[in-house]
Amino acid sequence: MENNAKIYVAGHRGMVGSAILRNLKNKGFGNTHTRTHAELDLSDQAATEAFFSDEKPEYVFLAAAKVGGILANQSFPATFIRDNLAIQTNVIHAAYKNSVKRLIFLGSSCIYPKLAPQPMKEEYLLTGSLEATNRPYALAKIAGIEMCWSYNRQFGTKYLAVMPTNLYGPGDNYDLSNSHVIPALIKKFHEAKLANASEVVVWGTGTPRREFLYSEDMADACVFLMNQDEETYTNSLGSADIESSLFAPPLINIGVGHDVTITEVAQIIGQVVGYQGDITFDVSKPDGTPRKLMCVSKLTRMGWTATTTLLDGLAMAYQDFKIAGHIGGKE
Repeated sequence: MENNAKIYVAGHRGMVGSAILRNLKNKGFGNTHTRTHAELDLSDQAATEAFFSDEKPEYVFLAAAKVGGILANQSFPATFIRDNLAIQTNVIHAAYKNSVKRLIFLGSSCIYPKLAPQPMKEEYLLTGSLEATNRPYALAKIAGIEMCWSYNRQFGTKYLAVMPTNLYGPGDNYDLSNSHVIPALIKKFHEAKLANASEVVVWGTGTPRREFLYSEDMADACVFLMNQDEETYTNSLGSADIESSLFAPPLINIGVGHDVTITEVAQIIGQVVGYQGDITFDVSKPDGTPRKLMCVSKLTRMGWTATTTLLDGLAMAYQDFKIAGHIGGKE
């Protein structure tokens, strides 16, 4: 990408989109464009197509999505599948109609089967049953991958789907009713510390293993991929050769390549927050997928690896939590 290339970041107010926007600006890309949800509802087809027709972005990061943790996915399955299908369908089609050069679609590691071999390789997509608690969201993201691939095959577009592992960092969602595990635990431990509580209760058994990626690292990987030379980028778009075993979607995992148990991450967060009480587990609550570790060899071979340790990332996330005014139960 040229430094003056016209770049649209969809979902720039979320944790993912805001990180991508910061990374672009830090790297000297000054012609970035954004719209708030109030300014542009991406689930509105006519509004989305009008925006693309007027602005004509050259590059698009599709980070806009309806996201949430286990509780939110269980409570609002129709909302998750409906909103995500609408957003990605409208943006991908509008990008095609307006000759966007490259588009990166942000997915999620939940696209892989619940019991996929570990670490999860890109080729494991659609090889088994999904985790039931986030199936609607996962199916929407799988449809987005398939849509990128289909447009590439039919129309010659250059749309790449990237699947980040579990993310955390600045701008995360700390609402306990629909947050992911790290922001939920940060808030729980902080409030327990303020209340001098004797224990913090963590959902599940604590045994599931999870891989966690700092959002600023994820953004750096996305910009790294978008900014590859033409040959390298094109080679990352999979294959459309239906007659061979090379038939593969334009899909790349983004992660750190190692994982920890929920117990371990809870202990680290307790350390970062400075909580002195006990950690207990509510085994009546769901664990979700037993293990979710991404194979990141494809991205590593391209020359990118994450640089932020979990301890350092959690310390920075906690500082952001306090600065952003989430303390004391206020959102």
